[in-house]
Amino acid sequence: MQILTYNVNGIRAAIKNGLLEWLKDKPFDVLCFQEVKATTDVVDLSGFEELGYELIGWHAAEKKGYSGVAIFSKVKADLVSIGVNLPIYDIEGRILRADFGDITLLNCYFPSGTSGELRQGVKMSFLADFYDWVNVLRQERPNLIICGDYNIAHTENDIHDPKGNKKSSGFLPEEREWMTKWFGNGYVDAFRFVNPDLKEYSWWTYRAGARANNKGWRIDYISVAEPLKDRIIGSRQYNDAVHSDHCPVWLEID
Repeated sequence: MQILTYNVNGIRAAIKNGLLEWLKDKPFDVLCFQEVKATTDVVDLSGFEELGYELIGWHAAEKKGYSGVAIFSKVKADLVSIGVNLPIYDIEGRILRADFGDITLLNCYFPSGTSGELRQGVKMSFLADFYDWVNVLRQERPNLIICGDYNIAHTENDIHDPKGNKKSSGFLPEEREWMTKWFGNGYVDAFRFVNPDLKEYSWWTYRAGARANNKGWRIDYISVAEPLKDRIIGSRQYNDAVHSDHCPVWLEID
């Protein structure tokens, strides 16, 4: 199975920027999109159907033009469910679950805290609540893959300017500590597992030519539960994909 995760920063904009043409020669079985920023009634999905994908899940935010996640698949899912049964997060369209045989895939868009203290507080609450929710789910479904935009750069190798950003949301000590706890609790960073020393980013601000100068952050992850670790075949990023301010991350798993 080959899985792609991609914060498209508006699915209609990404399609306009050539997303469907880019996907034509790619081998992915499952597409996980974050920040779709739309409801299905305002998006032309026929291009995905022509590529062989079925929309199996779409979790839109109540607020128009905001957040939202979607899963398209060439593989039939055994179960698809929306949210984590906590309205404070579910109204923002942040989590989709799809089961494929013994594998449970979570497509996630973690909150950002860049707009101020209020949203940073929501982000930290989400991290704590999501951690507990996933640990309960893992008792029933141990073969978990958790992909998406985590909005956190974990280590200094995951950000272009660690010293300059030590007080920035997304690289705060408490956020990085959560990531360390996460990866110490039975989850593997698939990209780092395959590429332990590679410096490569998945998001660049639109300001000041950051992408052209590769001044980025790695904030998009595919976490794989320990029982699946030895089934990882490959994981990397498509830095040349320019349909969004993020780039896609892929995982191939046996």
